[in-house]
Amino acid sequence: MLNLLSILTGIISLIIVIPATIPLLGWANWLALPLIVIGVVLGQLSSSGRGGRNFCLIVGLIAVVRLSLGGGIF
Repeated sequence: MLNLLSILTGIISLIIVIPATIPLLGWANWLALPLIVIGVVLGQLSSSGRGGRNFCLIVGLIAVVRLSLGGGIF
């Protein structure tokens, strides 16, 4: 159950992160990062699998790389 919640949190975060790759919308990644952390924690607590955690980590990596390319804001 926690793995499913982790995957859902990752999907919601991905929906926020994808438009944030457009220039001047990078600030939206700051909104997605707390959701990504929650998804990683839920995925880690899950005993059924690690797919949700890994998905959230990949989405987090995309968000962090985008933030670093934009200088943290753009």
